[in-house]
Amino acid sequence: MTTPHPQRDARPAPVRASPVTVTRVTPVDARAVLVSVGARAVPGVEEVVPDAAPADDGPTPGAAGRTTGGAAGTVRRLVDLGAGPTPVTVRVTADGVSATADAPAAATGALLDRWLGLGDDLAAAHAHLGRDPRLAPLLRSRPHLRVLGHPDGFEAAVQAVLTQQVTLAAGRTCGGRLAAAYGTPGPDGLHAYPAPQVLAAADPLALQAVLRVPHARARAVHALATACADGLVLTPGADVAHVRARLLALPGIGPWTADVVALRALGDRDAFPGGDLVLRRVLDLPDPKAVAAVAGPWSPYRAVAATHLWAAAGYAD
Repeated sequence: MTTPHPQRDARPAPVRASPVTVTRVTPVDARAVLVSVGARAVPGVEEVVPDAAPADDGPTPGAAGRTTGGAAGTVRRLVDLGAGPTPVTVRVTADGVSATADAPAAATGALLDRWLGLGDDLAAAHAHLGRDPRLAPLLRSRPHLRVLGHPDGFEAAVQAVLTQQVTLAAGRTCGGRLAAAYGTPGPDGLHAYPAPQVLAAADPLALQAVLRVPHARARAVHALATACADGLVLTPGADVAHVRARLLALPGIGPWTADVVALRALGDRDAFPGGDLVLRRVLDLPDPKAVAAVAGPWSPYRAVAATHLWAAAGYAD
């Protein structure tokens, strides 16, 4: 069987101008950021480079066999900040973060804030959640842990589909295949993740062949891309209830995927994927209904609670 040649992303080539650096000085759980982003980094799209560990502090195990190498590191990727895919370098330390990009400072700062949760009121969230004895010790042990968003809502949604019922590593591998076939090549070997319009125009059988996934999974990716190409917006500020209803109407997308998209792409701090196996295991509860009942009082900060529970289970986020 021959595979149709993939149609590459037709967006403008990555732009290069005079880089601008934006800095946010605020306490950050840098180790958690690097492990979490690294665990989900799509090969060829996003690169996480931890600093070398200090001599007196050996490397800390990270996701997929990587190490965090202490509480500092760099993340590189392409992000569309209004003028096509733009190289962005994010520096993460315990004292704050900075981003360097060929884009206006306002757009770069907004990217940092939504990606790393820098605008969240942690004091208010901790005061509310700390009343639960299950969460109080977790909050004390990770006072600067934040809910991470994503620089590309569509990418976050597709990757959520690709990690359904498989490991994060398997989902990352599929995403890398997708980007290599349909993305926009950029500098330093990076690709911009494919735009919705490109994947919507692709033949579903060709998508399946590229991804090497079951037909139902490829169909879900194609349906999601078509919905976004037709106007479904997956960014913070979107109507969460509307987006959730649209997602659940698509083939192959259920409550867990919709909740993960709400948390990562929409910035919904009350999103809580109660069907998540890790959350069920760490709470020692048998089913999503029991998890939802326990999590009810955590509203409107259930995403913060989920983040701390994932961290307690060995996941940074």
